[in-house]
Amino acid sequence: MRRIETAEAPTIVIEFEGRDIQARQGDSVAAALIAVGEVALCTSPVSGAERGPFCMMGVCFDCMVEIDGVPNRQACLTPVESGMRVRRQRGAAALGPEASAGGVIPKVLDIDS
Repeated sequence: MRRIETAEAPTIVIEFEGRDIQARQGDSVAAALIAVGEVALCTSPVSGAERGPFCMMGVCFDCMVEIDGVPNRQACLTPVESGMRVRRQRGAAALGPEASAGGVIPKVLDIDS
């Protein structure tokens, strides 16, 4: 996949699997990773098969990642933030209070901007 050429957005750096990735401010995590060729973001809890962004609108749950230690985050709905640490989610992650983001509802992309 390639980016559609538009006005340049400021770049920020996120970490993916221990390496720095350049991302455009305003990108979703999934878009930023796809732009650098990373398409396998998680593995299926049933078969272990690699999964990647499919719908890019939060319906399919094939882009689940761990962000800053919090599992079960949808990469397609999460905007990049400078310094965020992203890891592939391997299989099912724990559910319950220990897996919550401290009661904070994750931000989603603002489609009006």
